[in-house]
Amino acid sequence: MAYFITEQCVNCGVCEPECPVNAIRENADKRIIDSDKCTECGICASVCPVQAIEPPK
Repeated sequence: MAYFITEQCVNCGVCEPECPVNAIRENADKRIIDSDKCTECGICASVCPVQAIEPPK
């Protein structure tokens, strides 16, 4: 499982450079997390200004 970005995302891009494994990228004006790369560290969620990144369920 991996962290995921919800519809609340405003595509600010703050999370992308913070990801230590480069698992976040932009796709169709939205950020997405590559589940194959995500290590579930949670750094992205901690920097998201709108709390749009959630842990795996």
